Formats: sequence, structure tokens, C-alpha cells
Amino acid sequence: VCKKKHKSKHKKKCERRVAELHDEKLFRESLPPEECPICMLPLPPSADQVTFEACCGKDICNGCIYAMDEINGADDLCAFCRTPYARSDKESVKRLNKLTEKGNADAYNQLAGYYADGEMGLPQDRQKANDLYLKAGELGCAGAYHNLGNSYYSGERGVDVDRKKAKHYWELAAMNGHVAARYNLGCVEAQAGNPHRATKHFILAARAGLDEALDTVKLGFRSGIVTKDEYANTLRAY
Repeated sequence: VCKKKHKSKHKKKCERRVAELHDEKLFRESLPPEECPICMLPLPPSADQVTFEACCGKDICNGCIYAMDEINGADDLCAFCRTPYARSDKESVKRLNKLTEKGNADAYNQLAGYYADGEMGLPQDRQKANDLYLKAGELGCAGAYHNLGNSYYSGERGVDVDRKKAKHYWELAAMNGHVAARYNLGCVEAQAGNPHRATKHFILAARAGLDEALDTVKLGFRSGIVTKDEYANTLRAY
């Protein structure tokens, strides 16, 4: 209302302040990552080191899954709730649908992946996949926003290439603690000729434990973009 009423007087000032508030939120230090419900250690930042269990709706680190299999001598039970794994794709999807009815964001994200690639007996429906990614993101799944950003960046999942939307969803993911999305934003800013903003993203991603980001910060230190104190503090946090 203020902007409309006094548009001629301070339109640019309003827009600049909106951008400042956005950056304050975007470059805020991420909250501690979710903990594995078994070992109570922070879950690894890499998605391939974490498994989502459709029986109980928990994200579990692969280390605990391996350890529980070794201890119990069986690899067909959930490491957390000890429920037998689904015997068919149909049963797996049924479990996910039950979780989505309860509002489980990670279940929406998992189901979206199946529709995106036409897996687990489901038809390939990329539009539905993107709708499910959006729903999962709105429910709090940062990984879903990251996946949606990837869809718009590459245009491979039923949408046209839209780098602006890709950046928008990566920013939402980063604000919710998704480290890979943060790293992608750093790459985007570097390509756009914004080394200062790119470095901020890389440092935050490295502090959260992402190997690729730490390597990039190291290169920035060697080239003089990252200061000695910034590099030392990033190493300690990593």
C-alpha cells in the first residue's frame, strides 16, 4: 500500500529494502541438520548417504542401516521400526500414500521421484511429479524444492527451462537448509559474475559439510577471493 501511494517518491528505496531483507534470510547460517533417529548424529548432507523408510517415515543414515543389519544378521527389516521391507513395488507405493495422507513431506518427495522417472509400477507423469515436489516443499521438505529447481534448470521433467524459477526454488531449499541447493546457487552467482555472493553460498555450504563446496572455497582462498580467516573458520565448521 505504501509503495503504491508513494511510488514516485521511493519506489527504488522500497525495492532495495525488499532485496536486503531477502538476502538477510537467504544468507543466514543454516539450522543444524536433522538427526538420524538411531545414532542421533546429524544426517550427512549427501542424499545418497541417507535412506527414507516408507514404513515409519524416517530418514536414517546408511551407516545405521548397515550396522543394524550386521548386528541382527538380517537385511529385510527397517533399522528403526523393525517392520519388514515391502515385498512389492505396489506395497511400497501404498505405504507412501498412507504417509502422504498424514502430511509427511518426505513421502510426497519420494512419490514425486517415482512419477518423474516412471518407477515402482507408476506411469511417468512429470507434471504430477512437479506438483508433488511443490506440495512436499510447502510442507517443509527442502529436498523437494531442490528437485523442483533442478527440473526448471534442465527442463528435463516436463517443464520448460526457466533459470529464474530454478534459482527461486533453490533459494527456498537453501533457506530450509538444503546444502546442495546452496552450492547450486553459488555456481549460478559465479556464472553471473557475482563472485562475492557466490563465495557466501560456497562458504555456508562448506560449513554445513559439503565436500564440493569446501574444495571451491579452497580454490577461492588460493585465488585471493576468500580471506585466510574465512577459510580457517570454514574448515573448523566443516
